[in-house]
Amino acid sequence: MIADNVILTGAFDKDISFLDSILRVNESFDIIKRELIFAEKRAVMYYIDGFVKAEMMQKLMMHLITVKDLGNGGELAAADAAKRSIPSVEVDITESVDSILLAVMSGCTAFLSEAFGKSCIIIDARTYPARNTDEPENDRVMRGSRDGFVETMIFNTALIRRRIRDPHLTVSYINAGRLSRTDMALCYMSDRADADFVKDLKRKLATLNTESLIMGHQSIAESLIRDKWYNPFPKIRSTERPDAAAATILEGGVILICDNSPEAMIFPTSIFDFLQETDDYYFPPLTGSYLRILRHVIFWFTMLLTPLWYLGLMHADILPDWLYFIVPRESGEIPILLQLYLTEFALDGLKLASLNTPNMLSNSLSVVGGLLLGDFAVTVGWLSPDVILYMAFVAIANFTQQSYELGYAFKYMRMITLTLTALFDYIGFAAGVLIAIILIATNKTVNGKRNYLYPLIPFNGRALARLFFRLKKND
Repeated sequence: MIADNVILTGAFDKDISFLDSILRVNESFDIIKRELIFAEKRAVMYYIDGFVKAEMMQKLMMHLITVKDLGNGGELAAADAAKRSIPSVEVDITESVDSILLAVMSGCTAFLSEAFGKSCIIIDARTYPARNTDEPENDRVMRGSRDGFVETMIFNTALIRRRIRDPHLTVSYINAGRLSRTDMALCYMSDRADADFVKDLKRKLATLNTESLIMGHQSIAESLIRDKWYNPFPKIRSTERPDAAAATILEGGVILICDNSPEAMIFPTSIFDFLQETDDYYFPPLTGSYLRILRHVIFWFTMLLTPLWYLGLMHADILPDWLYFIVPRESGEIPILLQLYLTEFALDGLKLASLNTPNMLSNSLSVVGGLLLGDFAVTVGWLSPDVILYMAFVAIANFTQQSYELGYAFKYMRMITLTLTALFDYIGFAAGVLIAIILIATNKTVNGKRNYLYPLIPFNGRALARLFFRLKKND
């Protein structure tokens, strides 16, 4: 990275030699230095092969050949030439070497000429490799739009602009990372978002002390929130759906889009936001409310199911007759507690194996493998059928919401509560639940004025009702 105060000298040969050394055009085959002569003046274009639109650049060069005068090297020569002779949609003028370097590395074309003096024309004729805006694999809906964010930032901002045609929609550009120089876009409604929160978030992003943001939103999250690593609950919510992002913006939220990442980060975030799904809004209020309540009940129950079951087994002698069915008839050769641990780890092992299995085989192998392993484990005596039943419910129930981070946070809380229950009985169970509540209540996020437990803390009855019931705006 070059200091911001380093500028071109105006001596054409010296400037070109300096840029050659910085861009290392003789060592990197994909950084192109195109030497040309326009209007009897020497000129050089720098660009990266694969990032420019070849047809557009060819037409631009053919047009420049017909230009009779590009300027005399004065201070306004480049600006005048850009107005009269550069038929491109996006053009900028700069003298900063760092700006030239960033533009070329981002895919733009740097155009220098003897006629421009110490100025350079930046021509944005770039194009990025991109996949289609297909529906996200991890956030599908039964009804609604089928497009999703991709790895190209400008495509993602266009998907939001397509849904919000209001001039108050603001898309602010931010660049961060000393080496990666990653492009980011902060999207919000200027008349609805919290102005102080937006200002503070911009300041934090602009001053990120990191070399790179290669891992996209995860790198940003770790840079924004560095402490309390031991708290497993997710700090920031994300979405791959432009309709969900647009709805959040219209509700006064802020969206951060990072280049090279197909996910948009949502600010502010509370734990209850993770249990809202796009499908809730594509169905009538009654159906949407039913789905939301069901999701809350099932998912929160995943943390307590196995600890409660194990607590019941510890006190099987006082269970009422109608609950005695929870006591397994075949307990297996391994203690129930170890069976539960073993099954937790086995489920994660199956997930890892499924991720690395070729697509044409993944579904069949994961299902068949799970069935075979479970059947053999029961036959040999490793596991009890009851353990497989309860853990199967837990595994499936985790998919009622789409955040992997939240699913694993509940998994850790479930295992801690189970361990404490085995060690300290009722007190251990209560302590496990209390630890989970404390970690949730103290989770640090980029929330502005909101708490992670909002709308419980601070209490907002109307917002709390909306968490469980899909109400209309005018209700």
